[in-house]
Amino acid sequence: MKAVIRPSKAGGSVKIPPSKSMAHRAIICASLADGKSVISNIDYSVDITTTIECMRKLGAQIICGESTVTVQGIKNFDSLQDSLIQCNESGSTLRFLIPVFSLTNRRVTFTGKNRLLKRPQKIYEDIFKNAGLHFAQDEEKIEIQGALPSGEYTLSGGVSSQFISGLLFTLPMLAENSKIHILPPFESRSYIDLTIQMLAKFGIEIAWEDDLTLYIKGGQKYKAHDETVEGDFSQFAFFGVLSAINSPVDIYGMDPESLQGDKQILEILSQFGCDVAYQNGIYRISAEKLTSADIDLKNCPDLGPVLCTLAAFSNGTTRVYNAGRLRLKESDRIQAMERECAKFGCTITSDDNEMIIHNGYSVPTETLYGWKDHRIVMACAVALSVLGGEIDGCEAITKSYPSFFEDMKKAGIEVELYD
Repeated sequence: MKAVIRPSKAGGSVKIPPSKSMAHRAIICASLADGKSVISNIDYSVDITTTIECMRKLGAQIICGESTVTVQGIKNFDSLQDSLIQCNESGSTLRFLIPVFSLTNRRVTFTGKNRLLKRPQKIYEDIFKNAGLHFAQDEEKIEIQGALPSGEYTLSGGVSSQFISGLLFTLPMLAENSKIHILPPFESRSYIDLTIQMLAKFGIEIAWEDDLTLYIKGGQKYKAHDETVEGDFSQFAFFGVLSAINSPVDIYGMDPESLQGDKQILEILSQFGCDVAYQNGIYRISAEKLTSADIDLKNCPDLGPVLCTLAAFSNGTTRVYNAGRLRLKESDRIQAMERECAKFGCTITSDDNEMIIHNGYSVPTETLYGWKDHRIVMACAVALSVLGGEIDGCEAITKSYPSFFEDMKKAGIEVELYD
């Protein structure tokens, strides 16, 4: 799918979709609770429907309404419906569920699409093999067998927090107590806090013994709970940056008290010279002049692509630190933004863990490409709202934000989609 975007003055209002991170967590917790839970404010992106299908295979009964999911959770791990678990491109689904599905004690095969199984999984491989359990991976599948035991686990804090969350979903259900020791540097702690917050709502208690140690009491049971999913700050960021480089849009549907790491977008916009106002449930971002600033992606790596767009339209040179994990996403997001930003006059240089963005923008003379990555498509679309141009590969938005271009239109941007 291609999108032709014409230079347009932004305006109007947009409701940001629910947090994908929190929806994954709520659906998993509800599926592990023996009882009925209702999860409201659900957006059926491909990643979320993937998690729903996986939990159905574990034995949860899930009924999907227009924006509400009713979940009858499992009583035990004896009701596995299918041992072939398709995770599509969802890293959260795969990494959250490998430890959970281990408790079936069955041989389970996880498959995925595009780059998913090329993304690092060695942490789980080491954990399973150290416990004497089966773990085998190739470019098409991961195969496991055997239940992870309680005990002490040591994980690097410099890789995806999804591995830690996967253990946090699983270890409370085991008979004995466990601990997770995290080796510094510890990145993306905010995502661990989101997991702990959601677990608490479903009756599971996790305690920080210190900044690098998690204590998990064994013998706990998930309790059914009705939950409304909060708005997604990683998606908010696209309309926040749109407001900054174009003109203000009223943005609503957010929780100003959210623990999401991507809420850092508010601070970053302020650092670049934006006025960030919140009143009566509405955020309004405006800027008379944008000036570059240094950015640390330690706790908000998903903001990387759209912050490249912000930097392109800001006076000066922007340095982005702790960016290395962007290379391990749906695309190599550093390489992708280097290539696409160059097409509209912005130069980005990088090494393994940092990016330097030299501001500059002009009307692109060639089609931009989405790299099969939802966040690359959306970051490029925000830039083209000012410059105009064409993006190919726009179908990637279905992974996380299927209504993105409709919301762009609500924000006053002229968009035409065609195959």
